[in-house]
Amino acid sequence: MAPTLLLAALLASPPTAPTISGPTIASDSVVTAVVPAAPGLALPARPGVARYQPRHLLLQTGGGVGMLSVGGGLSFARRRLDLDALLGYVPARHAGTALTIASAKVKYAPWQLPLGGSGLAFTPLAVGVYGSYTFGLRNTGEEGQYPDDYYWWSRTMRVGPLLGSSLSYTLPDAPSGRARRLTAYYELATNDLYGLSYYLNRRALSLSDIATLALGLKLEI
Repeated sequence: MAPTLLLAALLASPPTAPTISGPTIASDSVVTAVVPAAPGLALPARPGVARYQPRHLLLQTGGGVGMLSVGGGLSFARRRLDLDALLGYVPARHAGTALTIASAKVKYAPWQLPLGGSGLAFTPLAVGVYGSYTFGLRNTGEEGQYPDDYYWWSRTMRVGPLLGSSLSYTLPDAPSGRARRLTAYYELATNDLYGLSYYLNRRALSLSDIATLALGLKLEI
């Protein structure tokens, strides 16, 4: 009789859920899960990129690299070393055909002389080298007029030395706090073909015949 009553009592009792110890969460609470970013997905910081952004803009006329040239460049060694790139243009009426000239130059200026408290600085000497490539150059002569090896030098690429000086004026600092200057400069240059022509024809040519003059402005940004 006793076993029968005990079995009936167990069947009549509802099952009890196991108890889990720990803090309880209200039914209307919002649970936010923070998932850490997978390694390798975040973009790495690149602090060195700003170092290679253009530090100045250039506007130039002459110099054997275009009637009008525009470009930009970088400055190193406390503005003593400049690395510039320009793109120049010569209209067809001055060259027989329109020319586009890409050029690059490196200049070093060992001395910069402040002129009192006027905000002016004079650079007495800058020396360097440049190279250029001319697009659109063509020979307008008749076919077969010259032998195939007549032009033994490159007609599109030139390289040569340059020298010049400049005068700078201090401008208000940029919003980033960087010091700025506006510089007017000139450059005297020649190239490999001019130099060789002078060497082979020294009695007929003078240095002024193989020199080019460039005038330009450099704005630090």
